[in-house]
Amino acid sequence: GGFQRIFTAIKLLLIVFFCLLAFVLVKTPTSINFLPQAGDGALMTSGAFAIALIYVNYAYTGWNAATYLSSELEHPQQSLPKVLGYGTLVVMVLYVALNFTFLRVAPVDALSGQLEIGYIAAQYVFGDIGAALMGIVLALLLVSTVSAMILSGPRVLHVIGEDYPVFNLLGKTNKNGVPAMAIYCQSILALIFVVTASFEQILIFASFTLGLNTLLAVLGLFILRWQSPDLARPYKTFGYPVTPLLYIGLMGWTLIFTAINKPVEALFSVVVIVTGLFIYALTTRKNPHLLSK
Repeated sequence: GGFQRIFTAIKLLLIVFFCLLAFVLVKTPTSINFLPQAGDGALMTSGAFAIALIYVNYAYTGWNAATYLSSELEHPQQSLPKVLGYGTLVVMVLYVALNFTFLRVAPVDALSGQLEIGYIAAQYVFGDIGAALMGIVLALLLVSTVSAMILSGPRVLHVIGEDYPVFNLLGKTNKNGVPAMAIYCQSILALIFVVTASFEQILIFASFTLGLNTLLAVLGLFILRWQSPDLARPYKTFGYPVTPLLYIGLMGWTLIFTAINKPVEALFSVVVIVTGLFIYALTTRKNPHLLSK
């Protein structure tokens, strides 16, 4: 609600404020060339770059969260594409600006292999005390991100519970209409992941799973065009078929190299997806009418 929008606005302002302040206060900007150089072509086709893209892809995964709430929009076919487009554009600009700032204010050697990139960059701009304060503020603002996914993520489980009788427990709401059981289920799964795996393993697993799902979803565009050419399509895919083919190629290449270098996380991701498909097949076999949903 309004509380969530306030926190989101604060985060956006904080990112803009940090970027502007960093450009003004940094005493010795890092000498780094952001334009393409000789040898970059080989680097961009390497396995290391492909694996790095899995993290970048994860950074953009929140763009689709608005679709979880599409059933609550008055005119989703008209408003949802605009929300997704504008939201993705804002995130892209902020993401690129923030990473540009990190690379400008801090040496690459200091950032390489580190998790607390924002804290390290803030040290070069504000000093140790300022960086500590910035870290506390960022940590507090992350609470709003967690709460946003707690509210939006379980909507998917809730709809599954409404559509499939075997999962009807997930479709239950409390007296205020909140999908409480779906929220409890997601929270338990999140805690299991936190307790049983490292941050890097969770990130790679989540990124690989999301990447594989989106690749299959985009591939579904071609299948639908082939199987149902006369289907009503209120929204046309921009640049079809070039843009979806580019995405499938790039994402497929990223997933292949990730699977080669991180086989455990990739295998676990595939097992989870295949298990979901198996459960879906059993459910629809018992209830064929669900295939039309």
